[in-house]
Amino acid sequence: MSKKRKWDDDYVRYWFTCTTEVDGTQRPQCVLCNSVFSNADLRPSKLSDHFNRQHGGVAGHDLNSLKHMPTPSDQSETLKAFGVASHEDTLLQASYQFAYLCAKEKNPHTVAEKLVKPCALEIAQIVLGPDAQKKLQQVPLSDDVIHSRIDEMSQDILQQVLEDIKASPLKVGIQLAETTDMDDCGQLMAFVRYIKEREIIEEFLFCEPLQLSMKGIDVFNLFRDFFLKHKIALDVCGSVCTDGASSMLGENSEFVAYVKKEIPHIIITHCLLNPHALVIKTLPTKLRDALFTVVRVINFIKGRAPNHRLFQAFFEEIGIEYSVLLFHTEMRWLSRGQILTHIFEMYEEINQFLHHKSSNLVDGFENKEFKIHLAYLADLFKHLNELCASMQRTGMNTVSAREKLSAFVRKFPFWQKRIEKRNFTNFPFLEEIIVSDNEGIFIAAEITLHLQQLSNFFHGYFSVGDLNEASKWILDPFLFNIDFVDDSYLMKNDLAELRASGQILMEFETMKLEDFWCAQFTVFPNLAKTALEILTPFATTYLCELGFSSLLHFRTKSRSCFNLSDDIRVAISKKVPRFSDIIEQKLQLQKSL
Repeated sequence: MSKKRKWDDDYVRYWFTCTTEVDGTQRPQCVLCNSVFSNADLRPSKLSDHFNRQHGGVAGHDLNSLKHMPTPSDQSETLKAFGVASHEDTLLQASYQFAYLCAKEKNPHTVAEKLVKPCALEIAQIVLGPDAQKKLQQVPLSDDVIHSRIDEMSQDILQQVLEDIKASPLKVGIQLAETTDMDDCGQLMAFVRYIKEREIIEEFLFCEPLQLSMKGIDVFNLFRDFFLKHKIALDVCGSVCTDGASSMLGENSEFVAYVKKEIPHIIITHCLLNPHALVIKTLPTKLRDALFTVVRVINFIKGRAPNHRLFQAFFEEIGIEYSVLLFHTEMRWLSRGQILTHIFEMYEEINQFLHHKSSNLVDGFENKEFKIHLAYLADLFKHLNELCASMQRTGMNTVSAREKLSAFVRKFPFWQKRIEKRNFTNFPFLEEIIVSDNEGIFIAAEITLHLQQLSNFFHGYFSVGDLNEASKWILDPFLFNIDFVDDSYLMKNDLAELRASGQILMEFETMKLEDFWCAQFTVFPNLAKTALEILTPFATTYLCELGFSSLLHFRTKSRSCFNLSDDIRVAISKKVPRFSDIIEQKLQLQKSL
């Protein structure tokens, strides 16, 4: 093996700097054309020849008059001064960019070294030649490197979010929910909503495992410790929206009690995307029994692998569209509505399958009364799904969500009157049975009573339409009747002045409500603060639901041993890592070693 040549600081006379490979091999790089040469070319004759031939270093050009270049330890700054990225910079940048895309696409960390890099090297060899292949070979893309890059980018994104939280002119809103992953490990996820530069920002905050148990005190400790760890006072939180999926996050849970004790001013809101579970609490006995029958049928088919395979084969044999049923879940808001619709539409085929398997569920399933109850439940939960879908978006505030909920509940009296007249237009599945079988009239009274109970329950649980008249100027300060505001209200003068501005009216007509009030902070800070305290709290845990979907991609059998938080943050955050800062810090750290 030939002896490796060493860099000499005198070589900067030829406008060259030094790059160092992972194995310690030094290679010269021209700062004028960015060309990188082999270690064998690291000698004055080769460097001088390149300078003379390529950059006009002919006789009469005084190399000694050139300003002495920095030492190799300062090569990165030297290249920046010439507007040229060093070879080491470009390798790092490529490595970070790939790791970023890997996390965004929720791919395993090994995909680079096992698939992408080998493919890229083959393509480079065929299309660009061996020199390009050698350059690509130097990009570090091992499993450990990708993991490290993602961790560093995650910390940079988190730092950006924490800086924004500290700079927010108002207290922030928190969205908090928990789930259980494939390893039966509890995962607590949080998102934050804050104000920055005249707009409301929604960002991922954390996803952390609940190590010991999922009690309220454990959730609170994890929640509090996150803020303490990052030296942020807990009372920066102005509101918390929970999913209410269990006693630990419910409205009257231990967690809520601890939060209110620590932050007395905090507003606790209940996620409005979970009406399905609440509706079940109001179901009469017969309707609840029908729902439980559906659950038992699903578990019979899906819970036993042989039954599931036979069920799929059976449906393929008779040519039916739905070959896969959804798993029943206790609280995920979309599942029950979809299951009931599928079960109703496949009723006859499922009944045949249960007969084929001689299941003891047949008697209850083929009962005509059960089918009528199933039709009503499928219709009702379909309406609930449509309500949830209308609130299933980012930026949903409590006022808009409660307006949608209020509009939904106000339909109940109309439905009741139609049903009393044997008009089932609002319940098409139920109407289908009644028209075809001329049965089901007996359920009219049962439905009417249930809708009344449901209306009362919704009003009590969600405080439908709880924005009082005196505060409705928040929704439209120009059409609002200002007489509703008490004369002693100090901001009434500000409100009158705002209404007199034609320019502000134009802004109101062209901007989103939240953005409009953010824009008024400099002119009418008191009005803006009051309005945004109403609009900032989360109305749903929709972002957490999206986050849990990402969790399914990361927490698989082959990837169940690594920490989720960093990968999820990079994958779903709207923030982009500050690559130049990260790379600069990386290079400085390498120099200090």
